[in-house]
Formats: sequence, C-alpha cells, structure tokens
Amino acid sequence: MKVLLVAKAPVAGRVKTRLGALVGHDAAADLAAAALLDTLDACRATGAGGHLSLDGDVADAVRGAEVAAALEGWTVTPQRGDDFAARLVAAHRDAGDGVVVQIGMDTPQVTAAALVDVVDAMADHDAVLAPATDGGWWALARRRADVVRHLREVPMSSDRTFDETQAALERAGARVTHGASMTDVDEVADADLVASLAPGTRFAEAWRALRAGAAS
Repeated sequence: MKVLLVAKAPVAGRVKTRLGALVGHDAAADLAAAALLDTLDACRATGAGGHLSLDGDVADAVRGAEVAAALEGWTVTPQRGDDFAARLVAAHRDAGDGVVVQIGMDTPQVTAAALVDVVDAMADHDAVLAPATDGGWWALARRRADVVRHLREVPMSSDRTFDETQAALERAGARVTHGASMTDVDEVADADLVASLAPGTRFAEAWRALRAGAAS
C-alpha cells in the first residue's frame, strides 16, 4: 500500500482562496498548512509509503520548515498538466502501479484508520471512491494507475464530480465501490464542523485561534 497525496504548497493567495476571501489569505494559508501537516500525520500513521504530488515549493510555504520535516522519507514529484484533472492523472502515473490510496489536503480530520478502510473496501473491486459531502470525493484507491486515465475528462469542483469520476473509472474497466463520506473544508461552516470533529488537530487549533481573534 502507498498513500498518494495531491496538494499545493500552502502559500498565501494560492490555497484555500474561497475561505481566504472571508478570513484573509494569510490566515487561509496557515489553515492550509495545518491541514497538510495533519494529513501527513495520518498518512504516516498507516505505515505505508508516501508519495506527494506537489504544486508549488515548500520553501515558499507557511510553516515550510515544519512541512519539509514531515516529508522526510517521502517521494515528492511536481504536479504537471493544464488543469487539476490532468494533474491527477499524471500524479497517479508518477505513483505507479500497486495498491495506492490518493487523497488531498482538504480533510484534516482524516485518520490512518479511515485511509486503511478505503483500501480494505477494494477487496473485491478495482477501485474505491469515497464521497465528499459537496458532491466531490476525498479519496480514491486503486491497483492500476491507468484506471484513472479518463479523469482528465471530468469537471472538478462540481456537484457531479463524484458521479462523473465513478463513470470515468468504469469506462477504464474498473469495478468501483464506495468508501465512507467526509467533509472537505471549503467554507466557514465546513471549518467549524471539521474542527469540532477533530478537536486535537493542528487545523482545529488554528481555526479556534482565528475564531477567537475575530471575536475579540
């Protein structure tokens, strides 16, 4: 098993821009850095190998030294492609064949157990797609890299993304089953919910501090 994390370096103005429009882009970048570190913790706790497909440079990022230390022992490759869907396909190609579970950095409440559950659900299938509550998905597990080749045809960030991703996997011949649902952090209400679900995370700590500062 390998964990493939597809993420952006947490640089102000380049990450969590929807949330940044409400709380400020510096604060949003700090929240993104906290979420990335929480996600890296969960990935490492699985005991699996880690592969990061990265957009940007950690050296330019908020909490960059902390992120770089958390990536020790990981394979890091740059994202490539004209849009996010193409970059996902390239990231899977870089990660190679074998059992891989791919996630992003928008679910800091994720745990090692949740990642293992996604992989375990693949026992009698070729791929597992775990839905996000906004109509997208937060995790995709597969055995062969080429089953994601049609993802470049899928419009991302749509309330149809989950359904169209499943159809794309099936066009590649994959038998697809579903994992558990999870909430991505895109809006203030999402951040409130995720911080309450995982109060011990860096993300929750950063969100509480931001909320407290806004209230004072």
